[in-house]
Amino acid sequence: MFPQERPRRLRQSANLRQLVRETRIDVERLIYPVFVRPGQHQQVAISAMPGIFQWSVDTLVDHCRAVYELGVHAFLLFGIPSRKDPVGSEAYDPAGIVQRALAALREALPDAVLIADLCLCEYTDHGHCGILRGGTVDNDATLDVLARTAVEQARAGATIVAPSDMMDGRVGAIRRALDESGFHDVAIMAYSAKYASGFYGPFREAAENAPAFGDRQTYQMDPANRREALKEVLLDVAEGADIVMVKPALPYLDVLSDVRQRVAVPVAAYQVSGEFSMIEAAAQRGWLDRERVILETLTSIRRAGADLLITYWAPEVSRWIARQE
Repeated sequence: MFPQERPRRLRQSANLRQLVRETRIDVERLIYPVFVRPGQHQQVAISAMPGIFQWSVDTLVDHCRAVYELGVHAFLLFGIPSRKDPVGSEAYDPAGIVQRALAALREALPDAVLIADLCLCEYTDHGHCGILRGGTVDNDATLDVLARTAVEQARAGATIVAPSDMMDGRVGAIRRALDESGFHDVAIMAYSAKYASGFYGPFREAAENAPAFGDRQTYQMDPANRREALKEVLLDVAEGADIVMVKPALPYLDVLSDVRQRVAVPVAAYQVSGEFSMIEAAAQRGWLDRERVILETLTSIRRAGADLLITYWAPEVSRWIARQE
């Protein structure tokens, strides 16, 4: 006898498929990463990331205002400083590039969720994510600088600070510094499971933060490790992280699923520069359907457990979502 169950019954039309769809991408879940640089009237193309730019503060405000009107209300800021030094002093300078951008965006978009990436790699002349001692990153000395930077970012208008350095104990140090400075309501989105990935290549151009020597494998996670990601995530939650992140996203969907099942806080996933650029490159050659693949990858990240989607395609995706409604 033919089986009574016919799954195809619920696939007969677009409206029916949408009605029973298990996983949806909502514009409210999107976070848009942006790069801010010194100067005025600047919009500098990033060759490895078609359609992505470094913006001066004035042009960034105009750009983010337009994106905000599309429904994307959360922005993740990365800074390219005017100067670099061994200790990354512009990271915690009250007049530093990210602090100026935060203040300008807070004035222009008072209700926006402004997320400040919190790391030293863009600001140090050696390109590493912390203070060097004898050619290696000194974990504990770096914590003081990260905490100081977090306070300045909060003072400038950050809703959330996002430590991406992968130093041990940094979430606790940042939480204490924020609380002691009166910023109890500023949240922490920790890059908790951040892997030493080959998918960051285009970002090195965008953020101008390639290491002058060596690599970051002594502090970012080994791509071969899955259980260790849960250890990192649970430590960050215990130290006070309000949101945890898996980075990159697509190559680590198993990790993302593990994390979602183990924590009660929101989970973010970062669709990184390499994920962006390889799809753009293939689309330019006509090898795949660009919109379809972008939405398919974001759906897979969402399906694996991400509550928040950090993607360079946020403005376009918001338009596609609006078109479907």
